[in-house]
Amino acid sequence: MKNLDLSMVDGLATVSLNRPEKKNALTEESFNALYEAGVSLQQTPGLRAVIITGAGADFCAGIDLQFLQSLLPRLDEIRAEMRNLNQEGAANWFQRPCYIWRELQVPVIAAIDGVCIGAGLQLALCADIRLVSPNTRMSIMEAKWGLIPDMGITQALPQLMRVDQAKELMMTARMMTAETAQQVGLATRIVEDPLAAAQQLAFEIMSRSPEAVNGSKALIDQTWTLPMGEGLAIEGALQADIIGTPNQMESVMAGTSKRAPLFK
Repeated sequence: MKNLDLSMVDGLATVSLNRPEKKNALTEESFNALYEAGVSLQQTPGLRAVIITGAGADFCAGIDLQFLQSLLPRLDEIRAEMRNLNQEGAANWFQRPCYIWRELQVPVIAAIDGVCIGAGLQLALCADIRLVSPNTRMSIMEAKWGLIPDMGITQALPQLMRVDQAKELMMTARMMTAETAQQVGLATRIVEDPLAAAQQLAFEIMSRSPEAVNGSKALIDQTWTLPMGEGLAIEGALQADIIGTPNQMESVMAGTSKRAPLFK
């Protein structure tokens, strides 16, 4: 895929933005490639986890400004697509390269180094876990260009940070250090080598039953911001689908026998 590399080893897929000379800034081709990669992985048998990263020294510097400028001659078309006129309830073309990663049933880990700003940060926020290097810099950058973040941020940010902090960061486009990003909830952990740490974490997660791992993701994504009591039915239904399955029973047998589990 243009501007994107996709590989898979032992159930772990790695998706790498590949424009290092441009700090992996997103083009129209990048938007399509990210979405197509996500759709492809949704249909991939044996997939257990996904890592998203960027080639070179940076994760992603947001939307390529030349691409942004190319939209100006067709603003009416762009506005119509943003309003999602014929696809109510679905992610529009601008949102789907990020939102597709929230739709995956398996855990998605972002391995982040260098700049992670604007559209790049919105992509990272659609991962389940974000491991960042000490030199990572993050920003909800869109206000710098007179815009709001609109690539699915409304689906991720309420689960991660306080509303006043979100408003401050959106309104100022302030650049954050890795430490600040962790303090406000945008970074999960600071590590020396994000890709190596992401691989280690992925294989640790993959040592658990896939139904338990994917069920945990579904449980949190579907209930985390619901009012009191409204998540109980979802919790019960998800557990009912898992309990007594072969992999759940294998988890018990392996644990009591003190051996590594063999999941199907």
